[in-house]
Amino acid sequence: MDPCPFLRILVGNLALKSPALIPSKSAFSLVHPSSSPFFCKIKLGNFPSQFATVPLVPQETHTSDDVVSFTLTRKDIEKLGEKSLFSTKEPRLQILVYTGRRGRSCGFSAGKLLGRVTVGLDLKGAVGRACVFHNGWVSVGGESSQLYLSVRAEPDPRFVFQFGGEPECSPQVFQIQGNLRQPVFTCKFSFRNSGDRSLRSRSSISEASTSRSWFSSKDEDSKERKGWSITIHDLSGCPVAAASMTNPFVPSPGSGRVKRSNPGAWLILRPEDGTWKPWGRLEAWREPDGLGHRFELLPDATGGPAVLLASSTLSTKKGGKFTIDSSSRNFPATTPRGACESGTRSWVESVYRGFVMSSTVGGEGRCSTPEVEVGVKHVTCTEDAAAFVALAAAMDLSMDACKLFSQKLRKELRRQQSEEFVV
Repeated sequence: MDPCPFLRILVGNLALKSPALIPSKSAFSLVHPSSSPFFCKIKLGNFPSQFATVPLVPQETHTSDDVVSFTLTRKDIEKLGEKSLFSTKEPRLQILVYTGRRGRSCGFSAGKLLGRVTVGLDLKGAVGRACVFHNGWVSVGGESSQLYLSVRAEPDPRFVFQFGGEPECSPQVFQIQGNLRQPVFTCKFSFRNSGDRSLRSRSSISEASTSRSWFSSKDEDSKERKGWSITIHDLSGCPVAAASMTNPFVPSPGSGRVKRSNPGAWLILRPEDGTWKPWGRLEAWREPDGLGHRFELLPDATGGPAVLLASSTLSTKKGGKFTIDSSSRNFPATTPRGACESGTRSWVESVYRGFVMSSTVGGEGRCSTPEVEVGVKHVTCTEDAAAFVALAAAMDLSMDACKLFSQKLRKELRRQQSEEFVV
């Protein structure tokens, strides 16, 4: 498998100093630099703008921990580098610095523009290698104000996979590289018997491929959604990963929706020595306007606590992107079940450093064919890639599992009476 070239533009180490803005020493000593009411808006081409806090500092030793990033494909790089009748300049990154707090008041922006900084980006020269576009102080606005920032580029090659259809329709999964598209996996959606607990821990892979018949009541899906399972096979037909719904998705009394206090859950499984081994756990629930989720990496045979790698909310109307990225400000890296958090965090950051994976999730009522991106350094074998593909399928199916129970599921997700399914 050959990866696709990606490039990350990272902006960080932000700080602002200005003799006219810095209060007296006695007043400044009572305020932590990060609480200063300054923020910046960072723009690059047609990418969505990003925001970061900017601490006001009395000296050059303090900088913000906030890091924002833009991820560029080869097409993005080519598009940003295109010359037009109106511009022959190289792509530019804009940083707009504001005083005040983010947000809006009475329909107007609550922040006041202090000044702006523009950094040129030689993207063609950055392809395939790390480079620094800027690192240091630069004047911004008037009154001798200066902004410290670093702007750099890092190559971030990724494997890209595309489902050939909706996961519940058992499609093929293709690897994408430029204009090339070749099948690498097949996935099989099925229902698992509510009394069959074999996939909850370790079970024979051969047992997981036997056929069973199910007899379900007609209104079962209106009370709970359970037993969904998806198995990823390589092209030879060998199972290489699976996602199995272990906690049913059940509506809270009087609400008609799955709540955070009682989420549904999936186990992401990998084959090892002829058995299924739990690798990760995905929980999902329905927020008033979104799909809440959290993904934990489960401890291996050596023990240790589960580690939270992702926790966020996606729009149920528009969908979004499920992401695991340790460089993101939203990366949790916590150990909710105790144990040595600092040791576990350092282990997670060393293994899952930088971008790990992302997958698209369609909104309710939309045709969803997830696209999965996996960082090259996190794939050493077929099973590694397949585990992320299974996780992407489970995340996409959770949008349906968390659908309001007053709404009907599509037929592929409903158990049919006297119909046989393959696990």
